[in-house]
Amino acid sequence: MSTTKRPIETDLTLRPEVHHFFDEPTNTFTYVVKDPSSDACAVVDSVMDIDYAAGRTNLDGAKQIVEFIKGKGWHLEWIIETHVHADHLSAALYIQSQLGGRLGIGERIDVVQETFGSVFNAGTEFKRDGSQFDKLFKDGERYQIGNMTAQALHTPGHTPACMTHVIGDAAFVGDTIFMPEGGSARADFPGGDARTLYKSIQRVLSLPDATRLFMCHDYPEGRELAWESSVAKERSKNIHVHDGISEAEFVAMREARDKTLDMPRLILPSLQVNMRAGHTPPPEADGKIFLRVPLNLL
Repeated sequence: MSTTKRPIETDLTLRPEVHHFFDEPTNTFTYVVKDPSSDACAVVDSVMDIDYAAGRTNLDGAKQIVEFIKGKGWHLEWIIETHVHADHLSAALYIQSQLGGRLGIGERIDVVQETFGSVFNAGTEFKRDGSQFDKLFKDGERYQIGNMTAQALHTPGHTPACMTHVIGDAAFVGDTIFMPEGGSARADFPGGDARTLYKSIQRVLSLPDATRLFMCHDYPEGRELAWESSVAKERSKNIHVHDGISEAEFVAMREARDKTLDMPRLILPSLQVNMRAGHTPPPEADGKIFLRVPLNLL
């Protein structure tokens, strides 16, 4: 696979309509992104809640998004996953069942599936080629949301499959970068790498200063919840990667910090569902569905 990065095409005159939905239990933002010149829209990073102790899933948040889109009379064309999330389950399949649309993720999903397919002993029934998704985006690939041209950028480091989606003056960055006070994502999951993450963040920050950046998460301490930043704000104020922070400094900080972090509370159910594009593992002979807890592996 070529490591040459494709050029980024931006159009700051195109301002998509962006609506955010916040899932408090997982501190996750889901976005509905609408083409201003048509009724076409996309959903980015949806959430299915789970009561892990009770073994029960909940789609109330996803239903709210479905009703919002239906109420507006919009047409859902894409359901985008910026990466295989380790802190929440995807509601992509439910949203697709209600509204249609194509489900897309970065093409390096196969690396994530190979890694965690082994961790969870998924067996030969679990294909590790990304075929559970409708579209596997290549770096720099462009696609349409109505009359809007979007571009998928490979921004690995947090996971091998992370993508940033640039749509007009907006970029949906997943976990690559956080609000200025939050810094950056961890890079210690299997396939993650702090040096790679630094390079990916610099790629995002090479976008025009006025580009709006929409975060997948926010963990505010002493301030109000926030979901939108900009390239200019991140370059000047991000505590981990503002202008002047070298690659070596970032890597040393990130690797030291990651050693102090606990695993996400929902990592085990999240990975098993999300690597399958929102499907649960196949049922047992009696029809019951189980999630696995590997011991002493993660």
